[in-house]
Amino acid sequence: MKTSSPSRPALSHKKPRRTSRQRSNPRRPQGPTKVILFNKPYNVLTQFSGEENDRTLAEFIPIKDIYPAGRLDKDSEGLLVLTNDGVLQARLTQPSSKKEKTYWVQVEGEVTEDAIQQLCNGVTLKDGPTLPAKVVKMESPSIWDRVPPVRERKSIPTTWLSITLQEGRNRQVRRMTAHVGFPTLRLIRYKMADWTIDNLAPGEWREVDAPSVAPTTKNAAYSTNRDDETHRARRPKRNTHRQSKLSNKSRDTNKPHDEKRHRNGSAAGSNRIQKWRP
Repeated sequence: MKTSSPSRPALSHKKPRRTSRQRSNPRRPQGPTKVILFNKPYNVLTQFSGEENDRTLAEFIPIKDIYPAGRLDKDSEGLLVLTNDGVLQARLTQPSSKKEKTYWVQVEGEVTEDAIQQLCNGVTLKDGPTLPAKVVKMESPSIWDRVPPVRERKSIPTTWLSITLQEGRNRQVRRMTAHVGFPTLRLIRYKMADWTIDNLAPGEWREVDAPSVAPTTKNAAYSTNRDDETHRARRPKRNTHRQSKLSNKSRDTNKPHDEKRHRNGSAAGSNRIQKWRP
């Protein structure tokens, strides 16, 4: 008795599309633009969903269809800008827009002028050198107490710094201060673009007027230099077959010809193209 093996699905030779390169263009909102300023407390995720015991933005902000422009680490505090405008969101986060972000940073130790100068000039981290920054010492700000409190060692002093960046890598400020020998104990984002956390207690938010964003050409709102290179590389190629034919023809015309044949043509060719004359 013959036994039939289960039929196998036909294999497709079509290559799947690489979705990792696909990007959606930032879009304008259908309704009015909303901009929300939120003072993120310590130990809160900058997203509206999380695991069972995570504290998220949904605990504080009841507005739907808004998203953070940039992120703050769970153990960082301060200003978080949320909007429903994709173009504005891209403008605030892309390094090419050069929107400044100012952080109040408490570090361990008495920071030296040499360390401040290194931070101002830019330091080389594992993911490459940082852009020049604005770094100055500041007095201890009059702000809320963190919960839980910062673990300070009584035998080691602390210093508050104001650090202004034009980029936002993963845990960049913490890595920069650690690179020059002064670990970060507390990090608060005070300012982003023209907005600050003034008059906002931790966990509070308020809606502000949206800034005017000039209309841009396609991809201009979110493309960086690297993206521009990618777009240039993906431009449709010209008719290469026509180009090759033209180039072959030009090469043929440049070849040396027999002078006699060039003047009079071959015998067969002359008979073939000779016209009757009366």
